[in-house]
Amino acid sequence: MKILVTGASGFIGGRFARFALERGLDVRVNGRRPEGVEHLVKRGAEFVQGDLSDVELVQRLCRDVDAVVHCAGAVGVWGRYEHFHQANVQVTENLVEACLKQRVRRLLHLSSPSIYFDGRSHVAVREEQVPKRFSDHYGATKYLAEQKVFAAEEFGLEVMAFRPRFVTGAGDTSIFPRLIAMQRKGRLRIIGNGLNKVDFTCVQNLSDALLSGLSASGPALGQVYNISNGQPVPLWDVINYVLRKLGEPQVTRHLPYGLAYGAALLNESVCRVWPGRPEPSLYRLAVAVMAKDFSLDISRARELLGYEPRISIWQALDEFCGWWGAQQP
Repeated sequence: MKILVTGASGFIGGRFARFALERGLDVRVNGRRPEGVEHLVKRGAEFVQGDLSDVELVQRLCRDVDAVVHCAGAVGVWGRYEHFHQANVQVTENLVEACLKQRVRRLLHLSSPSIYFDGRSHVAVREEQVPKRFSDHYGATKYLAEQKVFAAEEFGLEVMAFRPRFVTGAGDTSIFPRLIAMQRKGRLRIIGNGLNKVDFTCVQNLSDALLSGLSASGPALGQVYNISNGQPVPLWDVINYVLRKLGEPQVTRHLPYGLAYGAALLNESVCRVWPGRPEPSLYRLAVAVMAKDFSLDISRARELLGYEPRISIWQALDEFCGWWGAQQP
């Protein structure tokens, strides 16, 4: 099988592309940073550089491939809607059109459980529990991108979408690096009582799920899948575990939720009127994420994809810590 992996210079796309190569698949990759895919090229991947906003490039990328694993997109909380729409929706539309024109059989779309988040606690969220309104541009555009993908089913494209929660492991440049930086600056606080439980996903488990998606058939097609390790863990225990492994001070000081939320609201308000609209150092959404329970029901992935998390979150954290420690001076 020959596949295209977009966003391969990033964490998830890069790890899946390597995973697919190790299992004998013929892999073409696209990414923003050539240096980010050098390790894949050395393992036999074909690299095609370029911007997915370029319609002609996307057509070439999809030529002679059996399936596309779409991991590219914009992430974050701050920014204009137009930015997120272009990177998450327009790019996905380009890929869908190319898949149809180039007769690609299957498209796997990496989405996000940020779609569900509304600032409240949620336990065992099911795939159909999509809110009527979204908390931010990221969640709104990821959901809209999903709709673009599933609209192509009627034209014969086999599609699936995956919503993995808090993906980590070696190569994670998003979750823990930001927390480590905050702690080093003395700005990290336990929001609320610190007992909230959340889902994480080992990147290797996500790669297993995506690989299953490439070969699945029948009722498994045309579905959205929640992906996680299936065992919610206390968020602040996890954060302190990572800090301890890396020799950093533990987070011990608490900040009441209401006070943190108010400070974030003030921070956002100032940044909206400040020249250049600089990114706030604290968001209301981030405060809620750090203080609320949030976990996913992964029974659909277990039933239809045979998904079973085989790597524990603690193994994934050890993998991250080993990788992170090796990157530091």
